[in-house]
Amino acid sequence: MNSKRKFENDPNLEMGSNDGKDYSLVLYNDDVHDFDYVINSLIDVCSHDSVQAEQCTYLVHYCGLCDIKTGKYDRLITIKNKLEKKGLTVSII
Repeated sequence: MNSKRKFENDPNLEMGSNDGKDYSLVLYNDDVHDFDYVINSLIDVCSHDSVQAEQCTYLVHYCGLCDIKTGKYDRLITIKNKLEKKGLTVSII
């Protein structure tokens, strides 16, 4: 049995709600960006430390996605937009 699962970015998962609930910001794997670029982006935009950014990057690479931040929708949408400007594929679920 293959334990690796491939996930695709599904825009239908994005809630877009501001109802006070906690949401997850999910980063998806791509074939464009290298490890250093993703790590530095997570440090810069998400305020991850270097270890956390590296761990998230490896999870994205091997699992196809990683929950990189949780919180209120208003906070996550700003981070999402900054990561998208860097060319990364993210969604809020």
